[in-house]
Amino acid sequence: MSRYIISRLIQIIPVLILVSMIVFALTMLLPGDPTVTVLGEYSTPTQRNLVRVKLGLDQPVPIQYLHWVGRIVQGDFGRSLRTDEPVETMLLARLPVTIELALLSTIIAVFVGIPLGIVAALRRNGFVDSAVSLLVLAGLAIPNFWVGILMIMLFSLFLGILPPSGFIAFNVDPWNNLRFMVMPAFTLGFGLAALVMRQTRAIMLEVLTTDFIRTAHAKGLRNSRVLIYHALRNTLIPLVTVVGLQFGTLLGGSVIIETIFGLPGLGKMIVDGIFGRDYPVIQGGVVAVAVAVLILNLIIDIGYTIIDPRIDFKSMEQR
Repeated sequence: MSRYIISRLIQIIPVLILVSMIVFALTMLLPGDPTVTVLGEYSTPTQRNLVRVKLGLDQPVPIQYLHWVGRIVQGDFGRSLRTDEPVETMLLARLPVTIELALLSTIIAVFVGIPLGIVAALRRNGFVDSAVSLLVLAGLAIPNFWVGILMIMLFSLFLGILPPSGFIAFNVDPWNNLRFMVMPAFTLGFGLAALVMRQTRAIMLEVLTTDFIRTAHAKGLRNSRVLIYHALRNTLIPLVTVVGLQFGTLLGGSVIIETIFGLPGLGKMIVDGIFGRDYPVIQGGVVAVAVAVLILNLIIDIGYTIIDPRIDFKSMEQR
């Protein structure tokens, strides 16, 4: 196991190098002058040149990239051009918010999508199957931001039972934290639940027609045991893949939801950095998301061996 993990960690290094090069290059192509972010619009050219020299922006782009990577390796992501706050401090403050949002959304999707997908497969072509299919179409077709706006109108403006926006840390006030997070989590989880429902139904229909399921029924096993210990277990690996990859997508793709609900997450931090030409914030935020997604993929692969003991690390190394 340790050999496989070390091998995967080594494979992550060239991916991170490529991601860092792309992020740095695209950041340099952003329009505008970052020195204006530091000094303001009414600064003089002389003042801007002094700041440009101080930030190292007068050097060739490859040299700037090497200096930036060297600082990141040492754990220094730079300082925000707008607030002069260390980027690593901003990441540590913002990343837990995005992780909590993605985690709650995934929990909602799993506990809603998997049971409904199983029921739809067991009641194929029936009323329940048609209702689930309609719900799947709605979840995949309706944009997340529209669902969020409707929820704010219903639960905040009309019913007045949930706050429309804001955030309180879980360790400060758990109850109010969940009150602030329930609408954004459901907004993201709605679309993900639809995807999980569709995948669960398709995989379950395929598994239910296999020989080992017919053999289990022929042995006289109860339907519930066949469903849980045989059919469901063999659907978990593709479902874990889908849910895990979508969780990684939520880490970097919750920008709109964080903006709508006023959550101080990582996505909103990156967007604010883009609008403010805050290069260190953009670069540090994107690299942090890339690292989180790569580590998540490693965790998913390790989870395969836990779900199905027939899968070992030697066979995974040979893939």
